[in-house]
Amino acid sequence: MEHLYTPWRMAYIRGEVRSPSREGCIFCEAPGLPDDSSLVVGQSAHVYVIMNAYPYNNGHVMVVPFGHVESQENLSDAALLDLMQTANFVLGLLRSLYRPAAFNIGANIGAAAGAGIAGHFHLHIVPRWNGDVNFMTVTAETRVIADTVQNTRRELRALWRQTHIPESREYDD
Repeated sequence: MEHLYTPWRMAYIRGEVRSPSREGCIFCEAPGLPDDSSLVVGQSAHVYVIMNAYPYNNGHVMVVPFGHVESQENLSDAALLDLMQTANFVLGLLRSLYRPAAFNIGANIGAAAGAGIAGHFHLHIVPRWNGDVNFMTVTAETRVIADTVQNTRRELRALWRQTHIPESREYDD
């Protein structure tokens, strides 16, 4: 019998992780959470980068505007520019840290499109490697994540701090 070790899911099982269906917006609240419970990697002028708590792949992050908007067309020009510049910056961090062969970048705008948190626009960045869609995904409908979300966050944050990004706001520990 095969076992998959997924310790980050225990907080969800115990009900310690808020569900998107509860009151409040987790994307509005995330930048203000204490460091020990935050998955925020870093911030720029109009957006922040946060780890996906239930990633599709190791290194799965989201670029989230501070403003609570349902779609990217509701963002200011400055926020749109910052969103894409920060996405590019994070691509560089992920390339440096994990050397992925490719990336998926996208947004699910609205519940019908698959957005888990439909009220607050966010952009997903998912690193991909040749062979990461292997027999586990195909035959067992199971993804294997190579590292914990918390460790990936720690490593990305360290790189974020070592690298300059224009108009970056430091995220306090």
